[in-house]
Amino acid sequence: MPRLVGINHVALEVGSIDDALEFYGRIFDLELRGRSPRMAFIDMGDQFIALAEGRTQPPDRHRHFGLVVDDKEATHKALEAAGVEIQPGRGLDFIDPWGNHVQVVDYRDVQFSKAPRVLSGMGFEGLAKSDRAQIELRQKGLA
Repeated sequence: MPRLVGINHVALEVGSIDDALEFYGRIFDLELRGRSPRMAFIDMGDQFIALAEGRTQPPDRHRHFGLVVDDKEATHKALEAAGVEIQPGRGLDFIDPWGNHVQVVDYRDVQFSKAPRVLSGMGFEGLAKSDRAQIELRQKGLA
């Protein structure tokens, strides 16, 4: 049977591409990969997020996706500065204006790993894993 390797991209439905780029641009340093009239593609190194115009479903609560950032605390501050309500709980979760539930995790603290060449190309040469994440990676034979 085929094995899962990773996620190439996540597609988020939004009301307006321009509004979504403006919203997410207040929180994250965005690099636009490409754009069409009803879609925009935001680079994340060797992955991307696709924004698709036309959300029709109600806000997500349990269904969510996790974004990995280089600085979770800076993200928290950016969310507050943008007036975004942070969801209750121990994590850093928010719901965007179109109802997409986003969970933010710090690269240092999770098993998710970028290849050294990708990290370097993204300007993250010194971004290292926490001791806890290194233990988890070693236990899986991935360190």
